[in-house]
Amino acid sequence: MPDPSSPIDSDSRCARQTALDILCERDPQTKAARARALHVRVRAGEVSVDPALRLAEPGGLPGRPERPPLVEPGSLKRRGMQTEAGRAVLLHALAHIEFNAINLALDAVWRFPSMPDEFYLDWLKVSAEEAHHFSLLSARLGEFGHVYGDFPAHDGLWEMAERTRDDVLARMALVPRTLEARGLDASPPIRKRLMQAGDHASAAILDVILRDEIGHVLIGNRWFRHLCDAAGADPHLTYARLAGQYRAPKLRGPFNFEARRDAGFDEAELRALAQLDD
Repeated sequence: MPDPSSPIDSDSRCARQTALDILCERDPQTKAARARALHVRVRAGEVSVDPALRLAEPGGLPGRPERPPLVEPGSLKRRGMQTEAGRAVLLHALAHIEFNAINLALDAVWRFPSMPDEFYLDWLKVSAEEAHHFSLLSARLGEFGHVYGDFPAHDGLWEMAERTRDDVLARMALVPRTLEARGLDASPPIRKRLMQAGDHASAAILDVILRDEIGHVLIGNRWFRHLCDAAGADPHLTYARLAGQYRAPKLRGPFNFEARRDAGFDEAELRALAQLDD
């Protein structure tokens, strides 16, 4: 972890302004280090959060490297996990998801004013944990002789961020508790295939990610329901409306019901998913 006293972010500006600066950072490793360092300083009380601050959006968000090339999801080839080459492609895809997740958490911090302080603290925590995941996957990818950027990737996560840029309720509904929640479902079968291939080191990283992602989706659920309560809106009807309005992907099983329950989905939502899983 970077030294919190490092000159990487030595200023004492509002954490939301610094989050935007980090979001603009193009180098993935630097972005990850800065996200983790900012969270450390905020927790230590060295940097404050100003919910009233309204920031102008710069062009070119999010900051990202020239590689990997971004392509349509359908053009990405699937490879088996029995070979090192196939597992390298998988690790790269996971690293790309985690890189986007850093950006998504930072974007929630700077973009949406007038939320409770805890909202910003939650998403700064998420950004730091996503940065940790990215670092773990990057290091493991390096053991396969590759770096982040070596393989094509798609931009589905950030596309939803663009659609929900003006609506914090939609962002909470459709990024953490829809797109990121899909990771809760996908992680166990991926881990199983890694174990079958004898790749215990990569499977252990999946364990860390699943543990933390349950907490991230729980944060999304918490703030989605907070906003629904504040508006006097039914969360189930509101979610259905937003999913249609913003063209959320259709949910498909199998679902990780245990993880979703731990992540704050209520029994009515789980019953609805069970019907899709039949």
